[in-house]
Amino acid sequence: MSLTELADRVGVTVANLSILKTGKARAVRFSTLDALCRELECQPGDLLAHEPGPPEAFADDAE
Repeated sequence: MSLTELADRVGVTVANLSILKTGKARAVRFSTLDALCRELECQPGDLLAHEPGPPEAFADDAE
């Protein structure tokens, strides 16, 4: 399946799907993840991986 066809089936732009594909996305909607899993017949864990980055301070922690 092409990226264009998948984007059409999921309801996102090719540009946004490309950002997800390259791992440069900072967030993904659950509805988008659900649609991707439905179209690709997979589980979220097949698409996502945790890559630790530098620790970030949360707004609640800043004093």
